[in-house]
Amino acid sequence: MLTVESIKSPIAEEMQTFESRFKDAMKSSTPLLDKITHYIIRRKGKQMRPMFVFLAAKATGKVTDSSYTAASLIELLHTATLVHDDVVDDANMRRGFFSINALWKNKIAVLVGDYLLSQGLLMSIDNNEFQLLKIVSKAVREMSEGELLQIEKARKLNITEEVYYDIIRQKTASLISACCESGAASAGATEEVQVQMGLFGQYVGMAFQIKDDLFDYGNGEGIGKPTGIDIKERKLTLPLIYALQHAENSDRRRLIGIIKNHNENPRKVKEVVEYVIQSGGIEYSIEKMHELKNKAVALLQPLPESDSKAALLGLVEYTINRKK
Repeated sequence: MLTVESIKSPIAEEMQTFESRFKDAMKSSTPLLDKITHYIIRRKGKQMRPMFVFLAAKATGKVTDSSYTAASLIELLHTATLVHDDVVDDANMRRGFFSINALWKNKIAVLVGDYLLSQGLLMSIDNNEFQLLKIVSKAVREMSEGELLQIEKARKLNITEEVYYDIIRQKTASLISACCESGAASAGATEEVQVQMGLFGQYVGMAFQIKDDLFDYGNGEGIGKPTGIDIKERKLTLPLIYALQHAENSDRRRLIGIIKNHNENPRKVKEVVEYVIQSGGIEYSIEKMHELKNKAVALLQPLPESDSKAALLGLVEYTINRKK
């Protein structure tokens, strides 16, 4: 079984250097802000995004100072969006730790997110990395648009499969796409290769989101019991969209009625989960996830063989086989 640590081995040194540079990028002369940024650094996740940057750089050229700027910029902006998301969602936990808004309240959390965003922008300008700034800023814009599109459609519960792909491409895949494109750009790859790597990241990001959708149902691949959390939050995921599209009118009305009006009722939520499983929505979603994975893998084929290319392929496999 692939692990994040084994995938990381070709860039272990770069990741270590990045951690030190990222800590420096987070520093502030304001004591409260410095305390909060230290807390953020201590509870860091798997750092998948910097991994994509460095692996894309190494697979298409070599890691440069620009690569470290790209990884830090993306991680700063990504962290800023997570801090703001927790405020928007009124979430008290993030990766098993208390969120910033839970510990320091909403006003401080929003200001911390703004600070991280400005640090990323200044880092790009100070290093004259305007191309990287353009790539990453476009991703942040798309993330916001995707989130707003999802909110708009969730109110009416009228998301089609096509709109769903638009949402996940913008909301989840745009940042992974930016990691891969900026990694290639930082290594001095041609514009054609940069675009190719951006598209690779887009397909991986979309497959990643479909895998997340499947966790809500348990799919017979060691994921465990269905949770129904997305249904409780009125999120229309791919398995549910498939079930609704193929349901009789009466079943569709009943399911939408449950999602709209009874999404806090565990028995009713279980009813929707079971309907989706029986409809073939899980198998269909797994098939679509593998289609995206295959498209991503095909885009890497023209690259020369290397440990970094092999690790990128490993990261694709990890994305669709992970257990959480």
